[in-house]
Amino acid sequence: MDRVYLSAGRTNIEDCVALAVERGLGIEIMAFAFPDVLDGDWRYTQAQYQQLLHDVPGPITMHGPFMDMVSGSPDPRINAVCAARYSAAIRIASALGAKQVIFHANFIGTLHNTFYREGWHKRNVEFWKPLADYAAQHDVVALLENMWEFDPTIIADLLTAVNHPNVRACLDVGHAHLFSNPQYQFDDWLAVMKPWLVEIHMNNNNGIIDEHHGFDWKHGVLNYHDILPRIRALNPDLDLVLEMDTVKDMRQSLAYFTIREPA
Repeated sequence: MDRVYLSAGRTNIEDCVALAVERGLGIEIMAFAFPDVLDGDWRYTQAQYQQLLHDVPGPITMHGPFMDMVSGSPDPRINAVCAARYSAAIRIASALGAKQVIFHANFIGTLHNTFYREGWHKRNVEFWKPLADYAAQHDVVALLENMWEFDPTIIADLLTAVNHPNVRACLDVGHAHLFSNPQYQFDDWLAVMKPWLVEIHMNNNNGIIDEHHGFDWKHGVLNYHDILPRIRALNPDLDLVLEMDTVKDMRQSLAYFTIREPA
């Protein structure tokens, strides 16, 4: 059986929960990725989500803050903001019973200079080691997701150096297709990330823009009839997240998985 999650946005959380209950799925929470939530009455929002998620039959995961985050920045003040945001997300994830929280790796993909990559790597090793310990204290695993990274070894090298069980990887299929150097195919991403891979983000796009459509979108360039068997062959126990804009697209895409049929 596939372990499938629905990525629940701020406006469709109730519908996502209803579908999760119907089909025996998990939920990935997006609300606490946004700065206005984290700077607002987040305790009230956390309490709301504890109620909303009570009947979800599958596991809970959470997407952490990502907008304008630059972990491992040369500026210590920027680093302090990122560490504070990530620490807050880890605490909220723990309170909600989320087993993992996803953060973007934040490599600036337009910079191919060797000195930038070496500096980014060194600074991020220093950044993530204490956060890994913090995540462990809260019984949460932090997952680093590829976004602009053009080469899977950027994240893999960092995870090798951090070498901590509470920092692992989330592979976004759409991002890998859109932003990789042409020399790296999807199989290369799978092979390189395999030792740390815990979660996969899935949707479809037009090959140009990072859109979050269903698998069968008429303009989609990603063939999940081909992609899903490769993922299952790598590891059948990965968390498979439908990171799509609409619950309708998520429901239709469930036909690709082996999951519980509705009663």
